[in-house]
Amino acid sequence: MRVLVTGAGGYVGGALVRRLLADGHIAGRTLRELVATDLRLDGLPRDARLRCVAADLSLAATQDALFGGPVDTVFHLASVPGGTAEAQPALARRVNLGATLDLFDLCRLQVEAGGVAPRVVFASTIAVYGLPMPDRVDDNTPCSPQMSYGAQKWMGEIALADASRRGWADGVSLRLPGVLARPPAPTGQLSAFMSDLLRELSQGRAFACPTGPDATTWASSIHNVLDNLLHAAAVAADRLPVSRCLLLPTQRFAMGELAAAVAQVYGTPAQTLVRWAPEERIERLFGRFPAVQTLAAEAAGFAHDGDLPTLVRRSLAPL
Repeated sequence: MRVLVTGAGGYVGGALVRRLLADGHIAGRTLRELVATDLRLDGLPRDARLRCVAADLSLAATQDALFGGPVDTVFHLASVPGGTAEAQPALARRVNLGATLDLFDLCRLQVEAGGVAPRVVFASTIAVYGLPMPDRVDDNTPCSPQMSYGAQKWMGEIALADASRRGWADGVSLRLPGVLARPPAPTGQLSAFMSDLLRELSQGRAFACPTGPDATTWASSIHNVLDNLLHAAAVAADRLPVSRCLLLPTQRFAMGELAAAVAQVYGTPAQTLVRWAPEERIERLFGRFPAVQTLAAEAAGFAHDGDLPTLVRRSLAPL
């Protein structure tokens, strides 16, 4: 099979490329070619099956190059994240919405030319819910995004569901929680402090956390997210809701609990190393997450890390 990964230069995208090459198959079908695209593609492994396209996904020439041959599976991870999307709205609209719709249209053209409808795994976000959240978020919670990033991802979900209804794609939208632990980099993601906390405390280094210890959030390890992305590429369509959209199973925890789990796993005095320095905006965006229930995703075979120590361990495990 021929697989396309957009956003392959990012943390999750790069990890997914390496995982696909290592596995060599999806649902028993052999990986013949993996096309990876992003503005930059540093650090990807050398592999005869891998073709790298370092280019702007929003350009028509790039899109045509990606669909130069039949595509069986698309992992659409490319995006301009929250903080950067707010600061650069034109760029965010061009990438998060325009390029996404163009990509779905290429799937339609493949079908109209007599090809298969690709399974499209679209990385959406919990930012579609907006703030404040209700006391519990579940499969019936309405969307009310308060940032451009969340609004554009929600639009992408709707477009993919419509393309799937028409038979132009076989889509699955996954609302991803926070992903741990991202390497230090200027990505524009305001939630990066959680990864920094894990990394610093696990190494016995002091860390100033921009929330209080009772601030609650949702997060999953990078390894768990990869497992769920690959499951989305293989799960049968009849196990999906009509919306083709799922809130991924994840864990809810307080930041103080996360520090305690780091101490348990790595044997560092994490609770004494962390200094709580709450910032109102960060607490409002990432520190007031309610209880979460993900029955539809669990019924379809998706899962979270299991417990907080496992999340911590898997978050910092080598990729």
